[in-house]
Amino acid sequence: MPTRYLLVFAILYCLLSCSSEKASNTESRKTQISRNSFQQDIDFLKQYTALLVLQDPDGQGVIAVAPALQGRVMTSSATGQQGRSHGWINRPLFESGDTLEQINAFGGEERFWLGPEGGQYSLFFEKGAPFALENWRTPRLIDLDAFEVAEKTTQKAVFTRQAKLTNYADFTFEFDIERIVEVLSPEETFRSLGLDTTKGIRVVGYQTTNTLTNTGTQAWRKETGLLSIWLLGMFNPSDETTVVLPYQPKKEGDTGPIVNDVYFGKVPESRLKPGKGVVYFKGDGKYRSKIGLSPERARDLLGAYDSDSKILTIVTYNKPEGLPDYVNALWEFQEEPYRGDVVNTYNDGPPEPGKDPLGPFYELETSSPALALKSGESGTHIQQTYHFEGEESALNEIAVQLLGVSLEEIENAFSNGQ
Repeated sequence: MPTRYLLVFAILYCLLSCSSEKASNTESRKTQISRNSFQQDIDFLKQYTALLVLQDPDGQGVIAVAPALQGRVMTSSATGQQGRSHGWINRPLFESGDTLEQINAFGGEERFWLGPEGGQYSLFFEKGAPFALENWRTPRLIDLDAFEVAEKTTQKAVFTRQAKLTNYADFTFEFDIERIVEVLSPEETFRSLGLDTTKGIRVVGYQTTNTLTNTGTQAWRKETGLLSIWLLGMFNPSDETTVVLPYQPKKEGDTGPIVNDVYFGKVPESRLKPGKGVVYFKGDGKYRSKIGLSPERARDLLGAYDSDSKILTIVTYNKPEGLPDYVNALWEFQEEPYRGDVVNTYNDGPPEPGKDPLGPFYELETSSPALALKSGESGTHIQQTYHFEGEESALNEIAVQLLGVSLEEIENAFSNGQ
């Protein structure tokens, strides 16, 4: 990826950190990475935004969803109201009362976004504007706008929004958004993942079904730009958190890299290492870095393990067969606007020495293919997020079955690193 793209992103994160500086200090950062209970986090959030609390039929798995933030899943717990809270929440930003101009990083462990970010079909730059930091804006639709609650039960909520966005190529998309958020029972979780191990495990699992419907009169074509559904989750970091990305092996004649590791400059070996069919990536919130997998490399799941708190997180999604097009985020006129990554993980950290991190947090992300929809057609991206807690031996069986590596291998991945 070109160096100028990396520099732009570096400047962006610096700006975001500086913009929030008055709402951030050492004490608040310690609060962000502390191990709050679900109840503590929802008590805090309710001071600033309305929440829907959904729970699984057994009553132990719970999630908090914010309609005013695009039906965002703010956090979850596998053991009820007093259980550990899994989502990262930007408390200083909520407390500040600020509305920042370019992006409002409120946090939350699954938020709805749209791509592409850069290029000649960008949603984040106005027509004719240079691809420079000062011209970059997150569309209000996916930053500050509320989604309507169309349906609500104890286990599921349905959110809707009528939308219109114009891209850099001056094409206007008219579309409806439907976002369904539902908590899964432990039985549904184990069945959907094909897991053999159920004893000694506590789990919270939820699924979001995100659909765009072209309500305009014109078809969405490559020549005028396509949209993609982009889901990003922010989680609490720790020194003992390792992200695991399983990947498809190279095929004969394939000379492309296994992992794209140069978003913010090449990731040091002390923070990105290969394993048996996986890559390991540090999620400690101390070094700003990002990696991604292409359609050729990505599998339909990714995960992370915090060996300190013994929490195994798994994210799965509906990866289509074949090699469809994915939008490219590059901040320039692109030669290949449909050669983007499918899954990504980001680790937050200081943008430069002496500067505060945006969080800190780490992210797990998935994207839909580029959606070439005729008038009236729909495209859907489905993602499941699971947090497992319990006996280490049982967690190990799940890790081996889903990720293909043991907890010991994950824990030792960076034993000789910095």
